[in-house]
Amino acid sequence: MEGKTNPITPAGYAAMKARYDHLLGKERPEIVEIVSWAAGNGDRSENGDYLYGRKRMREIDRELGHLARRMKSARVIVPADQPDKTRAFFGATVTLADEDDKEKTVTLVGDDEQDASAGRIGWSSPLARALKGASVGDVRTVRLPGGDREWEIVSIDYA
Repeated sequence: MEGKTNPITPAGYAAMKARYDHLLGKERPEIVEIVSWAAGNGDRSENGDYLYGRKRMREIDRELGHLARRMKSARVIVPADQPDKTRAFFGATVTLADEDDKEKTVTLVGDDEQDASAGRIGWSSPLARALKGASVGDVRTVRLPGGDREWEIVSIDYA
């Protein structure tokens, strides 16, 4: 992902920053304290607190590194500032209808903040790629593992 920008909404960036701050300011110092205490108890080879603490500290450090890289490459985009609100771009909430007229509403967000169960789909997902630049009334075909599906754009909104 080096060199690529990482589009993200202001809320998504705030959540990522809050996670980073929590790990760095709360969880990591607690684990360091446990590891220090456990190291003072003697034999480290059979010391569960020490072994678990070291493992957890590596996990935290790995996640901190990942979050730092993602925040560095992040480009915060405010959906309401989109100049062309008649077409689907980053941050748009799009209502779709399939061949059976079943409606589905999705919001195009950054890959770091996607949550399909909440209707937030990542900017690089197959559905989001198919919707980019679409207008109301357009029909887009989405290639999915289960086969191609057609969706008609019913409405586009930028909250």
